[in-house]
Amino acid sequence: MTRELPQKPLTPFGSHPEGATAGRRGRMRAGLLLLAAALFAGPARAELFIDLRGGNFQPMPIAVADCVGETPQQSVSGVITNNLKRSGLFSPIEKSRFPEKNDNFDAAPSFAAWKATGIQALITCRMVRNGNQIQAQYRLWEVATGEQLVGQQLSTDGGNWRRAAHIVSDGVFAKITGEKGFFDTRIVFVDESGPKDNRKKRLAIVDQDGGNFRALSGNEELVVTPRFSPSSQEVAYMAFVAGEDPKVYILDVAAGRREVVGNFPGMSFSPRFSPDGWKIIMSLQQGGNANLYAMDLRSNAMTRLTNSPSIDTSPSYSPDGAQIVFESDRGGGQQLYTMAASGGGAKRISFGQGRYSTPVWSPKGDYIAFTRQTGSTFAIGIMKPDGSGERILTEGFHNEGPTWAPNGRYLMFFRDAGGAGGPKLFMVDVTGRVEVPVPTPAFGSDPAWSPLLSEVK
Repeated sequence: MTRELPQKPLTPFGSHPEGATAGRRGRMRAGLLLLAAALFAGPARAELFIDLRGGNFQPMPIAVADCVGETPQQSVSGVITNNLKRSGLFSPIEKSRFPEKNDNFDAAPSFAAWKATGIQALITCRMVRNGNQIQAQYRLWEVATGEQLVGQQLSTDGGNWRRAAHIVSDGVFAKITGEKGFFDTRIVFVDESGPKDNRKKRLAIVDQDGGNFRALSGNEELVVTPRFSPSSQEVAYMAFVAGEDPKVYILDVAAGRREVVGNFPGMSFSPRFSPDGWKIIMSLQQGGNANLYAMDLRSNAMTRLTNSPSIDTSPSYSPDGAQIVFESDRGGGQQLYTMAASGGGAKRISFGQGRYSTPVWSPKGDYIAFTRQTGSTFAIGIMKPDGSGERILTEGFHNEGPTWAPNGRYLMFFRDAGGAGGPKLFMVDVTGRVEVPVPTPAFGSDPAWSPLLSEVK
């Protein structure tokens, strides 16, 4: 649950309101954190507002004080600091520069001392344990004026403390930028291990910062192209087992249940959910060609969307579900096309040098991300839905498989530098200024970003 904390003067916390969040198929399963209120809407005051529209911003100096009651094993302040730094929008100062300790969360900080460090914003927090439950409480302060901009508390079980830190990070991000955060999310990906000529590939999941790694499948099957539902904590993916036809599965991440949704010999590339989560669009191999089909998950009815003597694959819905972007060689080379979600005529939108693949529509609807190969160089880029405004964000020996954060500002992809190593996950923002690795235990490829856990229906 969340609860707004009082403005100055500070007073002790009261009890939480009762309530829970329901999911699409029952109680919310994305985690045990209960949310009773939305976080923030709209920017903070001008002094603490980072304008992201032009992309010409400087990271904001900020301090995340040590949380009262946290332990080295459960460092909420450490996760918040890491999140804000990785976003590229904030520059947290080192602990060695802190002018005071946050020993009394209910007392106002010494703003003159904090101002002397050069920071503009200060986050103070406290963890209160009650049996197996914890309350994570935080306040966001404007240092120049001493004004409390945000004060909230989150209630969760003790094993879910990292998610509390992610939600605090989202609150700070939203208040200062006016845009939704992206920290309370997870990444499903293909976890790769073993030698390059005998690589084992299983399904795995991590927090967006690489924490809380968990394997979701074993090594007895080859897993490819996982894709998160935009509306639930379900993942669609393909799996190959020796001697069997490839199958498409839907996995309920929280419950650990999976079901086969189709047995499609020769199926290529990623099955992907519609925005409402009730359809899967896919490419089915048919001889030397491949065409796009949509499957209704309630009736299992299949609708053919393309019918051409070419390879149409890697489809992705627009956020309103009205259009589809996909890759095709119908024009003689691998390019990107858009068409109505019901099928019909397709319009080519990519015209740069090289081959275009793995398109995915931004949750905002303003961009389409893609992989572009020119010679031996692979680039991750974005363009507007009509094909204009193409920009390359990052490039190298082998970059591939972009996936959008739910706020539409960041992308994740995988990079293989070649040689004896393997692929690794990276995050880049839409300006190309921010690029950071996403740590995983071994090699990782084909990432897919979840929706915000707090917004799962």
